Amino acid sequence: MALYSAAAAVLEGLERGDGGIKTLVYNSRFPHVRQLYALVSETLRYSSVLEKLLAGAALLRAEKKLPLPLAKVLVYDLLFGKGLKCGGRWKALARRHRARLEAELARLKVQQKVSRNEDLLAPVQAACPRACQVPRYVRVNTLKTCVDDVIDFFKRQGYSYLGKAASVEELRALSGKKFLLDLHLPELLVFPPETDFHDNLLYTSGHIILQDKASCLPAFLLSPAAGSHVIDACAAPGNKTSHLAAILKNKGQIFAFDVDTKRLATMNTMLMRAGVTGFQLAQQDFLTVDPRDPKYSKVTYILLDPSCSGSGMVNRVPREEAAPSAERLQALAGFQRKVLSHALSFPALQRLVYSTCSLHREENEDVVHAVLQEWGSAFRLVNAFPSWPCRGLAAFSGAESCLRASPADTLTHGFFVAVLERHGKGTAAPSSLPAAAEENPQHGEGMEPRAAPKKRKRKKQRVKE
Repeated sequence: MALYSAAAAVLEGLERGDGGIKTLVYNSRFPHVRQLYALVSETLRYSSVLEKLLAGAALLRAEKKLPLPLAKVLVYDLLFGKGLKCGGRWKALARRHRARLEAELARLKVQQKVSRNEDLLAPVQAACPRACQVPRYVRVNTLKTCVDDVIDFFKRQGYSYLGKAASVEELRALSGKKFLLDLHLPELLVFPPETDFHDNLLYTSGHIILQDKASCLPAFLLSPAAGSHVIDACAAPGNKTSHLAAILKNKGQIFAFDVDTKRLATMNTMLMRAGVTGFQLAQQDFLTVDPRDPKYSKVTYILLDPSCSGSGMVNRVPREEAAPSAERLQALAGFQRKVLSHALSFPALQRLVYSTCSLHREENEDVVHAVLQEWGSAFRLVNAFPSWPCRGLAAFSGAESCLRASPADTLTHGFFVAVLERHGKGTAAPSSLPAAAEENPQHGEGMEPRAAPKKRKRKKQRVKE
């Protein structure tokens, strides 16, 4: 049963946008990761077929306590896999419905005029290139090492370092054992898409974090000063939290919230492995956190990456319909507006980053616009990272201050980022948005410029092969 439960948990994580397949599988603590990865991958491949079988056999109506992700995993292994070699009571449940499921599978084959199971699969030519074109991004964990040492380590392992990328096209052309320094983010290395580091010593020791480039933008643009108090409002699985700690240089305090106990436990393990200190994890809905609590009186930075449709994740669970329903989007946007407004109510807050892995305007520009109108002139958008090529959709005047990312344009997951900064006391009319900062292409007006980079010294922990 542990295999099927673990696979179902990975599917749920993909649906929430917690990370990619490999990351969720390797963070699952399941002892046989290759077996788990194979089961999840094949269940995803047959996802649309499984949904038709479940609907036709009315399995979920008959077994109301059976969650959809677990049902998919069980039915896949029953009909297409190894035939449910384990599973306990869930195995018995699935076998009770075997005749109905097999009859539905036969009916589906007749309907589609095919004889083999694989012929039921929809063509994936459109989906695969989209997923495959996103490179493997590796964030160097500066709490344990530095970029120069990691580059040297990979070179000793037979990789060829090509220097700093000058364009997105250079990232797209990567192949074999070649890698580049990212053209935008100074501690991000870029490898070909098929590169796997889950068994690499640098990853298992916490010296590198496998994190998509777009997911690195929120902490990078929040840019909290060392010693600051920061809230990571919807923190699990913890990659952004560890990035915040690296920017803070472990000097300051991070308050991280999530409602899921298992995700927090996994996150705690990940943060410890990454060498993060000065953090407090709380199993708590961020909306229930009291902004007036003296504990948070020094919180000047908040990173808010709330639950969303996950429509920007290139390897998310395939859906029969590409877009969520209007009702689903409306419900998500309502929650996002509420949690963003709540975050802005922390009295000492100076800067906030709002981000989602969604492509939908309803969850992005529309949310930011509505909350800014609610708060009057108290907060304004920062035109951060003017050199970033993709800007917000023209949903309102000034939306171009926001950032967007996509597989086609930036070779990343689909993402949205907005930087909000306190401005005045909120009694005046909304002010005009700040002009793009020209003195520092990585930061907008009102954001403290970082000191000029010093030559890296090899004093940090060196990784031995």
